[in-house]
Amino acid sequence: MTATAPRPGASPIRRPFTAAALAAALVSLVFGLILAGAGPASAHAALTGSDPQDGAVVATAPKEVTLTFSEAIAVGDGSIRVLDPSSKRADTGAEPKDLSDGSTVRYGVELHSGLPDGTYTVAWQAISADSHPISGAFTFSIGAPSETTVALPSEEVGGGPVGTVYGIARYVAYAGFTLLVGGAAFVLGCWPRGASVRPMQRLVVRGWVTLTAATLVMLLLRNPYTGSGKFADAFDLDGLQAVLDTKPGAALVSRLLLLGAAALFIAVLFGTYARREDAVEKKDLTFGLAVGGGVVAAGIAATWAMSEHASTGIQAGIAMPFDVLHLLAVAAWLGGLVSLLVALYRTPDIGSEAVRRFSRVAFGSVLVLAATGIYQSWRQVGSWSALTGTRYGQLLILKVVLIAVLLAVAWFSRRWTGRLTDTAVPASVEPEAATEPDAEVPDGVDPARAAQLARQQAVLTATKKKRIRDADPERSGLRRSVLAESAIAVVLLAVTTVLTSTEPGRTEVEAKGASSTAPAPAAGPVNLSMPFDTGGQNGKGTIRIDIDPGRTGSNEMHVWVDGGDGKPMDVPEVKVALTLEAQEIGPLPVVPDRLAEGHWSASGVQIPMAGEWKVDVTVRTSDIDQVTIDKNVKIG
Repeated sequence: MTATAPRPGASPIRRPFTAAALAAALVSLVFGLILAGAGPASAHAALTGSDPQDGAVVATAPKEVTLTFSEAIAVGDGSIRVLDPSSKRADTGAEPKDLSDGSTVRYGVELHSGLPDGTYTVAWQAISADSHPISGAFTFSIGAPSETTVALPSEEVGGGPVGTVYGIARYVAYAGFTLLVGGAAFVLGCWPRGASVRPMQRLVVRGWVTLTAATLVMLLLRNPYTGSGKFADAFDLDGLQAVLDTKPGAALVSRLLLLGAAALFIAVLFGTYARREDAVEKKDLTFGLAVGGGVVAAGIAATWAMSEHASTGIQAGIAMPFDVLHLLAVAAWLGGLVSLLVALYRTPDIGSEAVRRFSRVAFGSVLVLAATGIYQSWRQVGSWSALTGTRYGQLLILKVVLIAVLLAVAWFSRRWTGRLTDTAVPASVEPEAATEPDAEVPDGVDPARAAQLARQQAVLTATKKKRIRDADPERSGLRRSVLAESAIAVVLLAVTTVLTSTEPGRTEVEAKGASSTAPAPAAGPVNLSMPFDTGGQNGKGTIRIDIDPGRTGSNEMHVWVDGGDGKPMDVPEVKVALTLEAQEIGPLPVVPDRLAEGHWSASGVQIPMAGEWKVDVTVRTSDIDQVTIDKNVKIG
């Protein structure tokens, strides 16, 4: 819910705008201001260049390999590895050298001297300044390309089962923070009587337990998440110590310490505060809890801001406070919404005034979310191409749409709130003296039996009061509307969690621009070798293909067919096809002519553009035995 309702008995207030209008304004502002433009920004580092370049063929072995990134990264031993064609280390194994100069982030590793010709693989892995692991690989060749036996991991760093569990823990942590902060704020600011209500106490305590458990899981999994990807390394003490020395590790430890302070706050809120009856003393305690709780909540929110997207890129000094405000507004709105839902369904005593107070809190939270969200969107996206052409931008569109839907549903909640009244409870269902803890026990009645009867009477009384309140159509309509809001909020929180672990659109576009403007690598002959087996007699052998000069335009292709003994093998037919799947080009057929036993050739083979081409070769060794094999290769 997001708006203030008229007081009971007051004349209807004029509504200068509705939730639907606010949603439309939010959408237009977000999609307008993200195009304002700014200087270069980064979050989620990306590889923007290398020397030698990807796919380059150099005449002599370089002394070192350097990599350039879009933002600062954390590296260690083995972060950059250069592997020769036989998968052996071609670099010296020393920690990468920091060659950064000004805003240019560059790291390099020295290579052994006297490296032989062939294709070398550069594999790198690092931690981005926004705490996310990044990795990649590329190849270059010395002299001429060759076969390589290097086998790189099929999954990127941060993926696999460990990455999945870590991602779930991130979502659970956000959910726990929302319930903890939003629930406590709802009790303290909207419904003070809720401090003594058991369902509200359970909600806030479960939020604290959830956030604490998720934080511990993230701390333990941080090492395998950014490294090996194995659950067993979660208890590696050396790895845990290394995590504690990083910015994300320090943020997680700080969150655990602040959660200790939050536990003290919860104890006072549901203990001393709930029992306090003097109005003046309770007001003073409310102020103290609001200040202390606000500081602790802001501190917990800052543990995200100091270690993720807001902490790097342009205007980090502004972005981090904005991120804290954004998280607090999310918690006050969505956490308060869940608290209201619990109060409406599980307690009979929440009144219309508490609902209206939350309506005002929710409205203020939406305004804060709009302001901080617009700034964050502009900072992380910055252009239409990044908004519509990147995963981050598409998730951002989905988030804005969900917010608009949530505001539209909140408009219905506002209507129910405006009609809400406090249903009078008949005197016949008010608690009798026997239900009071201090009521006198009649003579001759067992005190234990009297206490049991008192508890039963209290339960019956509460049930009757709840039944009377539930019969109120306005209250029932409000419950259904708030339930719909809460369901949308769960999806919205999931999308937000995915956004925090997705490379921002601005960075992705910058990385693509850097790679597209880089000079093309030198062309060189393309050499392929593929084993085949047609299944028939003498059906095993090897196909070798040379494409020269290995660039766009006209090329000459030579195909050699060797038998299992390594000698030239005469076969009835050889056919080749080239396909550039990324551009949906091909298959382009090539029918080579037989020059000699086991040697086939084709001239004028046209390669229309550079890219990752799939080479399909069909070999027929008899009238009925043939096989088609394929291999991908970079050409151009």
